[in-house]
Parts: sequence; C-alpha cells; structure tokens
Amino acid sequence: MKVFKNFSDYSSQKPLALSLGMFDGVHLGHKSIIDELKKVGSENNLETAVLTFWPHPRFIFNPNEDLKLLNTLEEKKSLMEKYDIHNLFLKEFDEEFRNLTGEEFVRQILVEKLNVKYLIIGYDHSFGKNKSGNFELLQKLSKELDFEVEQMEAINIHENNISSTKVRNALLTGNIKEANEMLGYSYSVSGTVVHGKKLGRTIGYPTANIGTETIKLLPKKGAYIVEVLVKNQQYKGMLSVGTNPTVNGEKLTVEVYILDFEGDIYDENITVKFRDFLHEEIKFEGLEKLVERLDEDKRLTEEFNF
Repeated sequence: MKVFKNFSDYSSQKPLALSLGMFDGVHLGHKSIIDELKKVGSENNLETAVLTFWPHPRFIFNPNEDLKLLNTLEEKKSLMEKYDIHNLFLKEFDEEFRNLTGEEFVRQILVEKLNVKYLIIGYDHSFGKNKSGNFELLQKLSKELDFEVEQMEAINIHENNISSTKVRNALLTGNIKEANEMLGYSYSVSGTVVHGKKLGRTIGYPTANIGTETIKLLPKKGAYIVEVLVKNQQYKGMLSVGTNPTVNGEKLTVEVYILDFEGDIYDENITVKFRDFLHEEIKFEGLEKLVERLDEDKRLTEEFNF
C-alpha cells in the first residue's frame, strides 16, 4: 500500500476507484465499502484508494472538544493495508482545503489530480465547505466529468446501523462484545510499558502500566479480560482502566496483569485486545478484599474461551 500526505506526490497512469471519509475504527460498515471498492477495481482495471483526513476535522472545527478516536494513525494505516487497499491519502484538513466547495473538491481534487473513475460514498456522507457536497451533487457531476458514483447502504447489526459513534458509545459503556461485533475485530490499545507505583507486585499481581496515546479512546473505567501481545507472543490478561481508588489514586492508568508471564518489559511496546468486561471500577475496603476480587477475575480470565 502506498501512503500519500500530499496530492502532488501522487502520479499514476491508472485511474482510481476511491472512497472518502474519516473511516475511524475501520468498522464493518467501512469494510463493506472497501470490499465494494476492491470488486469494482478488479472488474474495471482500477487501482483502489481511500481518501481520509488526519487530524480529524472535528479537531479543527471544535478545538475545545475532547474527542477521542478509535484508531491512531498507525492503526488506521495498518487496517487499510490489511484490507489490501492500493493507495491511502492522508489529507491534512488545512484552511485551503476546508474552504473548497463540494463541487470544487470533485473537479480539482478527485477528477483533475487523482483521476477518479469510480467513487463510492457511505449512506450519510457529505463533504466540502458547508457540507455542500452530497450524493445528488456527485450524480450530477458524474455525467459531465465521466465518472461513476455509488452510495452504499448502511450495514446493520441487530437492526442498528453501524457507525463510529455507536462503537465509541459501546466502549464507553463497557459493551466490549457489541463494540467488537461492529468493528469486526477486537478493539485494541497499544503503548509503551512505563514505570508505575509497583503496588501490584506487593500483592502477587504485578502489572504492566501502559502509556497510551492521548487521542486514543479508552473504554469505561473497570476491569477487562484481554489478549496481550508482547514480544510477538500472545497471553491472557486482566486489564484495569481506572484511578486505583482503593489506594486513593487520582491519575487514570491502564494496567495489565499478564497470566503465565515473567520478565522485564519496561520500554517494550505491547498491545492489548479487549475481549470482555469483568466489572466496574471498585473501591475496596482494603488490599485483602482487592486480592480476593483479583483472584476471582483471574479465574474468569483463565476460563474465558479466547
């Protein structure tokens, strides 16, 4: 997969089948668009491409909004590569770009610069200044500019449309299985193992404290069953998102106890994949009660069918 941050860096004699949007999470709704892109590309001898934005335009329009994303930039690129997209355009949502009308964007960018011959958009997608670009505009311009356009229907699970917002809401309420079902994969968080208070080792549950990217969405506070990837090996784990209220902690941390693992992994990059929710964050009366709950969480984790 080729990645372009500037349209001027792209040059190809082969026309494109392209879709555009944020693709945050690259969930099953997005995957249906990607599958259609690949099908159309194969049938019409077109290269596939996704045009997305980084950073998220909402960071520009609402700088004070505490928006958290389902994917870091590296995760998004990795998912696109996994799904065999030929070209990924990561456009900065700068002042010049945000002032393009929908029609200017289609004429100047999609047709003149990228040679798009087949365009696929989601069921609710709009683009351009003041959201002036939509499916109706694309249908009108397609005849004049010689490209085809297709609007995909929403993908439903349990009679609900899949969207990035609904995935976020599921994670923020601890509905891990629902979020993973909409994503089509297990939601994950990656980061470098950093030094913490080292309380866990004193009670028989040494944890790896994960430093995560600030833009990455963390599920609601609580305990989770996770799959841990460290040094190319896979382990079962129990993960806590919270402030350690039992010992009057204040800082939000992400800590994982890795089952059947020993070794120093400080400064290692690890990934945790969320598999199930164990319970809410609890303030225990003391460390003895905390250990009792950890013992039970460990039993449930060991029995979980990964």
